[in-house]
Amino acid sequence: MKKMWAGRSDGVTDKTADDFNSSISFDSRMFCEDITGSIAHAQMLAHKNIISTIEAELIVDGLAGILDDMQSGALSPSPDCEDIHMFVEQVLTDRIGDTGKKLHTARSRNDQVALDLRMWTKTNTDTVTGKIKLLVSALADKAEEYKDAIMPGYTHLQRAQPVTFGHYLCAYAMMLLRDIDRLKDCKKRTDVSPIGCCALAGTTYDTDRQFEAQLLGFSSVCENSLDGVSDRDFAIEFLSALSTLMMHLSRLSEEIILWSSWEFGFIELSDSYTTGSSIMPQKKNPDMAELARGKTGRVYGDLMTLLTVMKGLPLAYNKDMQEDKEPVFDAVDTVITCLDVYVGMIKTMKAKTENMKKAAQKGFINATDLADYLVIKGLPFRSAYKISGQIVSYCIQNDKTLEALTLDEYRQFSALIDNGIYEAVDLYNCVSKRQSYGGTSVASVEKQIKYIKEAVI
Repeated sequence: MKKMWAGRSDGVTDKTADDFNSSISFDSRMFCEDITGSIAHAQMLAHKNIISTIEAELIVDGLAGILDDMQSGALSPSPDCEDIHMFVEQVLTDRIGDTGKKLHTARSRNDQVALDLRMWTKTNTDTVTGKIKLLVSALADKAEEYKDAIMPGYTHLQRAQPVTFGHYLCAYAMMLLRDIDRLKDCKKRTDVSPIGCCALAGTTYDTDRQFEAQLLGFSSVCENSLDGVSDRDFAIEFLSALSTLMMHLSRLSEEIILWSSWEFGFIELSDSYTTGSSIMPQKKNPDMAELARGKTGRVYGDLMTLLTVMKGLPLAYNKDMQEDKEPVFDAVDTVITCLDVYVGMIKTMKAKTENMKKAAQKGFINATDLADYLVIKGLPFRSAYKISGQIVSYCIQNDKTLEALTLDEYRQFSALIDNGIYEAVDLYNCVSKRQSYGGTSVASVEKQIKYIKEAVI
């Protein structure tokens, strides 16, 4: 098949080279953006009297018919065409004749493909953001359910201080809220129209780029035509935001995998989101969390792919940039799949609150509160810290908890200790007293949940 760029050459390429050069197998998923952009371009050409109103109407009607046929499945992209842009233009010309050939006036595939990718990215930024909000809401609901369930908080994966499970879940919701903010901020720089930059230098036609951008819902236009056709910063930034999102899902996955193990026994995942073993009937594996953790590397790879593609490219468009779409598509597909699974997994997750409480009791995570009690009694913090450490060591040697020591045992270490020590080291009191803004008390967690829920409305 002769190419639409035939002229300088005979337009015939080797079959292997033709397949290597083709992008229609993946860029055809942008057919809606491509056709929508072409409709706006035809309307702009008529608006500026570059083509007649009748010609524009014929083109727009033809494009609308192609869009309807592709959405219904009546028309499928032809592998004989190099890309979705050429396919749409060829079908249009076949349907309405030579008037279809006027559509490409005052534009290039260089600014056309940049436009399509920006439109696709804008739409899918909103899609991903919406799905993150569903997961944030699920975390907030689960945090409300377990806002007073005491568990150990960790540093260095060692039991550190008592927190509530609701507080823990709110921490991940806060991470995801930042992901939403990053995507919103990224969208601002995606929301810039490159159409009208043409191949690289603009055009001699009296076009109206702002008019066309407004038709397509863009807030502004690229200020420099060279930059307009060669910029993929928006895609890199988008992939960076998705990578950060996946990092957060991976961290939560790691927690879920640990918590659901026999060693921790803090949560139980629904059978709907676990698998069994082919030879070990006792197994209940957190495969969905493990896959999300594993797929994080895949999205990182998509980001590194595009960074590497772009790192050495001179201005303006280079064929290397055809490699921009697949990593973006793959990252979005991966992220959406992970978010969809995660929403259901969190909604059906159950906490084993008694196991959490027992783990909190055995970890001496109220030792800081013991030290604070001694400070209130008049000891300098460092002295109180040392005595508290000695008391913990005594408990370990005698297989006791701080709550189980007698007053006489306590007073071996300091005569300042009285019956108030039991109130000070009670885990519920330890949690309840942490009412500082953002802390783990129930009242504080309730404020966090309210903040989270309002943020995703």
